[in-house]
Amino acid sequence: MQAPTYLKLSVGVALLTIALKTGAWWLTGSVSLLSDALESLVNLAGALFALTMVLWAAAPPDEEHPYGHHKAEYFSGGFEGLLILGAAVAIGIAAVQRFFAPQPLEALGLGLGLSLLSSALNGGLAWALLRAARRHRSMALEGNGRHLLTDVWTSAGVVGALIAVHLTGWLWLDPAVALLMAANIGREGVRLVQAAADGLMDRALDPETLAQIDAVLADFAHATIRFDHLHTRRAGSRRYVDLHMHMPAGWSLGRAAALRTSVEQALMAAVPGLRASIQLLPSDVEAHFDDPKDLR
Repeated sequence: MQAPTYLKLSVGVALLTIALKTGAWWLTGSVSLLSDALESLVNLAGALFALTMVLWAAAPPDEEHPYGHHKAEYFSGGFEGLLILGAAVAIGIAAVQRFFAPQPLEALGLGLGLSLLSSALNGGLAWALLRAARRHRSMALEGNGRHLLTDVWTSAGVVGALIAVHLTGWLWLDPAVALLMAANIGREGVRLVQAAADGLMDRALDPETLAQIDAVLADFAHATIRFDHLHTRRAGSRRYVDLHMHMPAGWSLGRAAALRTSVEQALMAAVPGLRASIQLLPSDVEAHFDDPKDLR
């Protein structure tokens, strides 16, 4: 399945879990179940926004965006992170209010059953989204999947707390768990915002991918061929590498261009989604930059 299909599925599951968790809260009166339902609303908003951004990111380059729209996915991660932070604040406020006005819980068995069913749906979808995110290298899918996984763990905490309330009669456990949920959800929101900001600032590729690039270049390196000034960045699902390739000044342009094409093709075959750009230079010519750290 393509990334938009996964996100459409996420929208459908979010609608179903909202209904299930709202029903669980209405039956029991639990503030922690209310918190769980609020997070599902965030899931729905996040999935809808992620779907919009993924479709935008897939749009072809145009006159105003000649390098494409791949970075649109980072807006999805940042937006979902902000939504999660907003949900964390709302959950915290509701929990504090319930501390000062505790209420008995009702119809606990049916309410917990609805909550467990919604968690099973979210868990299965989160697993599928995270697998698809690795395959498509999609920030939008990863953000949505991680959010759903957080939802699963918080729901598990809610169920455990409500069982403890039923066994002990300690009503304060319900808002206490809601506060812990708020803190955990807020942490995930901060992580998503930071990841989106990193992407928008052209973060370098990960060490594993850099090692793959270095291995390909080592295969072409020779006494008369060398590479330097290598720079990498990521934009959504796309990955980019720019570098200089030095070769003998006496080579014909056709021979030099043919070797460059071979190197570019080898790089792009080794690293899926990579776009390589190589500048040709004679062996006795150096490119000079102000920052010596640019040399590699």
